[in-house]
Amino acid sequence: MKRTNLYNQGFIWAVLGTILFSTKAILIKICFKTSNIDASSLLMLRMLFSLPFYAAAMWYFFTSKQLKKAKASTYFAACLIGLLGYYMSSLFDFIGLQYVSASIERIILFIYPTLAVLLNLLIFKVAISQKQWIAIVITYFGIGLAYWGELNQAPDTKMFFFGTWMILLCAVTFAFYLVWSGKIIPKIGAPQFTSLSMLAASVGIFTHYYITNQQDIASIVDMPILQSSSVWYVIALAIIATVIPSFLMSGGMKRIGSNDLAIITSIGPVSTLFQARWVFNEAFSWEQLLGTVFVVLGVILVKKVGATKTNPDHPNYPSPKG
Repeated sequence: MKRTNLYNQGFIWAVLGTILFSTKAILIKICFKTSNIDASSLLMLRMLFSLPFYAAAMWYFFTSKQLKKAKASTYFAACLIGLLGYYMSSLFDFIGLQYVSASIERIILFIYPTLAVLLNLLIFKVAISQKQWIAIVITYFGIGLAYWGELNQAPDTKMFFFGTWMILLCAVTFAFYLVWSGKIIPKIGAPQFTSLSMLAASVGIFTHYYITNQQDIASIVDMPILQSSSVWYVIALAIIATVIPSFLMSGGMKRIGSNDLAIITSIGPVSTLFQARWVFNEAFSWEQLLGTVFVVLGVILVKKVGATKTNPDHPNYPSPKG
C-alpha cells in the first residue's frame, strides 16, 4: 500500500511538473510580445527570480546534512553540467523562440531523449537496439512532418531556419546534460544536483548579461519590463515554469522511475500545442498534428525499450527472492 501511495503521489507530481514546464515557451513568447526585451536579458531575469529558491534549497541540504558525500571533482562536474544544461541550452532556447512558434519549439525540443540515446552510443558505446532505431526513425519523421507544416506558415523563412537551428542546438546541449547528469546524480542526489547546477548556471547567465549589455547587476532595477505589468510574466516564468516543476519532476522520478516519467512527459508537446492555440491563436496544420503524434510515439518507444525499472519504490518492482 505504501509503495502504491508513493507511486500515485509521484504520478501526480510528474503530470503537474510536465504541464507547468510546458508553459515555459508560452510565457517566453508573451514576454517578447509585451516588452522590448532581448533573449539574454529575459534569461537573466528568469534566473534572478528563481535563484533564491535554489540557493535556499542548497542551504537546506548543507545545514540538514542531507547532502551526500562525494569528491570535490564530482561537485565541480555538476557545476560544469549545469552551465551546459541550464545556461547554454536555455540561451539557445530563448534566442530561438524569438523566431519560431511555441508549438514547433516544444516539438523540436522533445527529441532530446533520442539525441541522448545517440550520444550514449557515440560517447559510451552503449548499443542501440533495432526497436530503438525504429523509434528514432519514427521520431525524426514526425519532426520533418511538423517542420514542413510550420515552414509553410512562416512569414520569414530565413529567420525561421535560424530559430529552428537554435532550438535544435538547445536540444543537443540538453541531451549532453542528460547523459552526463545521469553519471553524477546517483553520487550526490537529484535535488542537490538540481540546486547546485542551477547555481552554477546563474554565474554563466549573469556573466553573459554583463558582457553583452555592459551593465552591472545594480542597473537591473531600471529595466523597463520590471516597471510594467509584464513583470508578472517574468515571475511566472521563473517560479511556475522553472522552480516548481524542476522539484516536482525530481520527486516524481524518485517515486515512479525514469521509464514511467518519460512516458508521462510525452504530454508536454501536446500541452504546449493547445496552450499556443488558446493564448496566441496559433493555427493547427495537419502536418503539425500528425508530426506531433509521431514524435511523441517515437520518444515513448525509445524510452520504453531502453529503460529498466530500478526504483524500489515502484509498485511493480520485483521483491527480493528469499
